[in-house]
Amino acid sequence: MNIDRAVMAFAGVMILASVALAYFFSPLWLLLTAFVGVNLLQASFTGFCPAAMLFGKLGVKSGCAFK
Repeated sequence: MNIDRAVMAFAGVMILASVALAYFFSPLWLLLTAFVGVNLLQASFTGFCPAAMLFGKLGVKSGCAFK
């Protein structure tokens, strides 16, 4: 798995978790969904992604999107 796929998988897990938390506990958890979406959008324009940096430090091999 490369960083690109790891970031997409992490974002998907965070979105699904926040939707489940919003359903079972409080709609305020949807703010986490919004945060993940905004972060993905800004990363597509700027190339800066904190999750990609973290996965890189953990030793995940580089992909083509985040170098």
